[in-house]
Amino acid sequence: MSDLQAQTDLFFVRRELATQEAPPAMTVGPAAWVKRNLFSTPGNSILTIIGIALIVLIVPPIINWAFINAVWTGTDRTACIAEGSGACWAFVKAEFAQFIYGRYPDAERWRVNVMFALLLLGLVPMSIPSAPFKRLNVLYLFIVFPVVSYYLLTGGFGLSVVETPLWGGLMLTVVVSYVGIVFSLPAGILLALGRRSAMPAVRFVCTAFIEIVRGIPLITVLFMSSVMLPLFLPQGVNFDKLLRALIGVALFASVYMAETVRGGMQAVPKGQYEGAKAVGLSYWPMMRLIILPQALKLVIPGIVGIFIALFKDTSLVYIIGLFDLLGIVRTNFADPNWASPETPATGLVFAAAVYWVFCFAMSRYSQYVERRLNTGRKR
Repeated sequence: MSDLQAQTDLFFVRRELATQEAPPAMTVGPAAWVKRNLFSTPGNSILTIIGIALIVLIVPPIINWAFINAVWTGTDRTACIAEGSGACWAFVKAEFAQFIYGRYPDAERWRVNVMFALLLLGLVPMSIPSAPFKRLNVLYLFIVFPVVSYYLLTGGFGLSVVETPLWGGLMLTVVVSYVGIVFSLPAGILLALGRRSAMPAVRFVCTAFIEIVRGIPLITVLFMSSVMLPLFLPQGVNFDKLLRALIGVALFASVYMAETVRGGMQAVPKGQYEGAKAVGLSYWPMMRLIILPQALKLVIPGIVGIFIALFKDTSLVYIIGLFDLLGIVRTNFADPNWASPETPATGLVFAAAVYWVFCFAMSRYSQYVERRLNTGRKR
């Protein structure tokens, strides 16, 4: 008993709960956050002070120009040329319909609205993971919606014909970017598979196509598809200018998508290929069931980055005479009814805000998908 008592005397046994103490000073709360994130080191403190100074110098004038001194109502330029006036939002309000529809006939703009509604009808359930019928949704977005929208906008179903030169504004931006996105992903996957193919002829053709197109600026591709392509076609054969632009944009985006997908495939461990072959899977089932799902999950940021760049690059169709959102905004600068010193800046800010909303939405949704798939995280 004495030995047991001697052993227990070596240890401290708490017989009651310790009293709760306050946390150490400056480790929680707003002040601690500021110190930890903004003033943790002398370098961070200097950068924080510089950032605050820039905010004080830049933000108040922007707020004054965009909101406080802005002109919100008016019927012509006289409302925006007063001394000290800021952004001419009355110009945006007056031309808003044209910014959305371009020169699409007023009486037929309901068709564009239906097209936007049909697009949302497919995108909303597709973006919700728990929504059922995903395969039917994909079939709708990739096949049914493009065909229905084409006939709806051009004049099918017994509707009056609207020539594509009248298309413009945000509608044209959505059409060009949607076609580019829908085409570039499957085409990029096929090109990536072709570049990694064991067949030399297939590998050479895909590699040559990727390297040639990737080494040419998009503006050159658009110019070639719009101006040079008709010279190589038989006499009497001609493609619509918008169709030529769609082909050029889609092919250009597909080569960048191919390299992104190829990078994801190379990041998949070799054991995945060997395991798929060990269970008896042939090439296409192996790619469809094992390799591509992992590769595409790894390169979600790269794929969305291509989609965002494609959406912004649609503004380059202005060079071949198609007036997307930015092009139609710039065209309205020449309207004598709204010619004022603040009109160009206001129109460009409006266009930038629209582009930012679409691109930011795509970026945030990609981050949600990454979190849901645990991309880049350890389990």
